[in-house]
Amino acid sequence: MSWYKSAFLCLALAACGFTPVYGPEGAGSALQNRVLVDPPIDRQGFLLVRRLEDRLGRTGDAAYRLSVDLSITQEDRAIDPDGDIRRLHLIGMATYKLTDAATGAVISADSVDDFVGYSATGTTVATLAARRDAQERLMTILADQIVLQLQASAL
Repeated sequence: MSWYKSAFLCLALAACGFTPVYGPEGAGSALQNRVLVDPPIDRQGFLLVRRLEDRLGRTGDAAYRLSVDLSITQEDRAIDPDGDIRRLHLIGMATYKLTDAATGAVISADSVDDFVGYSATGTTVATLAARRDAQERLMTILADQIVLQLQASAL
């Protein structure tokens, strides 16, 4: 893209009220190191909280609290002629609520969902490793979607 097309695009975005997420007045700056995520209760929750803290930062003096309710289900997707399951999907849904730490007022509440697949071929150890990897990928996806929605909403 030539420089004049880039300049035009920047001017057009500025004219429509576009604000960079991590700019001085952006939602990313408003949340960075100011959100306390509720502690996890299981491995999937730990993976989700870890990713949320990677993206939002950790804080001791939080202006906001984020609570997340996870729901993970598994579906068999491919069954071979012998009746053995060869491919599975993990389907995750995370319902979250961002509240003001001082007043308890709900600032944002929504849910995100997605799925990942993994293979059950090979040994039991290989299948367990694939499942653990799929869980980690799913929690990363869900956490990234939560952060994206929070940053897109105006605080």
